[in-house]
Amino acid sequence: MRILIVEDDPDMSRFIARGLSEQSYAVDVAATGEAALEAAATSSYDAIILDAMIPPPDGFEVCRRLRAEGIDATILMLTARDSLADRVEGLDSGADDYLVKPFEFAEL
Repeated sequence: MRILIVEDDPDMSRFIARGLSEQSYAVDVAATGEAALEAAATSSYDAIILDAMIPPPDGFEVCRRLRAEGIDATILMLTARDSLADRVEGLDSGADDYLVKPFEFAEL
């Protein structure tokens, strides 16, 4: 399984990538919305872990664009934005699930 992590915090992206790699997942990392869109256009992913608060475009817009482009990878919004409105926006943008930071790795 190949996973794209879209996270601008280097410590968080390393933590997630290391944990997933230890479980034998192939992992790529993007730190911006533009890098995420480029990665998804050039590689096929089974899942995308997407932070909402990334350099433009933000995670919600990245999710909308991925879905508009027909990318059907599972998308998990993983973000510190925890209001009900944020969760609804994430799911309405096309995410399959929404997980709030901080989180337990087992839940991810």
